[in-house]
Amino acid sequence: MVLFVNELGMTPAEVLERATRRSAKFLGISDQTGTIENGKIADLVLLDADPLADIHNTRRIAAVILRGTVYDSKGIERLRDAVRAAPDRQKDDWGRTASIPGRK
Repeated sequence: MVLFVNELGMTPAEVLERATRRSAKFLGISDQTGTIENGKIADLVLLDADPLADIHNTRRIAAVILRGTVYDSKGIERLRDAVRAAPDRQKDDWGRTASIPGRK
């Protein structure tokens, strides 16, 4: 995200909007993800500082909410360890029901 701001001249708001709402729309899953709304999948990253003031603040992660579970800094590190140890796989098991173009 920092590169998009520094190299392409986008604003932090533009970068965040493209990484969330527009990406979900492009993938055909905007009815389930991409914005914070009632009835949508509520996986969130909570930050310690405003990313609109400085895009570097996207690295200041205070907590993550994933599949209804809140992870603090220790929980986030456990998630990272699990991802590092997991085998590479191509299956999408996030529970999304919308089909993504080009994916099986």
